[in-house]
Amino acid sequence: MQFRIKKFSKDCGIENMHFHVLRHTFATRCVEVGFEIKSLSEVLGHSTPRITLERYVHSSIEFKRKNMEKLETVGW
Repeated sequence: MQFRIKKFSKDCGIENMHFHVLRHTFATRCVEVGFEIKSLSEVLGHSTPRITLERYVHSSIEFKRKNMEKLETVGW
């Protein structure tokens, strides 16, 4: 798989692409769309959801902004 990923990414002009990056991206996107973290952890084969959250999920500034906007509904 790594050979194919390198070949395809090189053909697309993407440097330093590794298969493992896709796992991180998958985990991040799942959390962004509301995937339940325990299930995601099991799908990825992690022993605990903590590993999934601390090592695999990366929060974008846009995702942080959207979460902060949710506070508008609280009515401070």
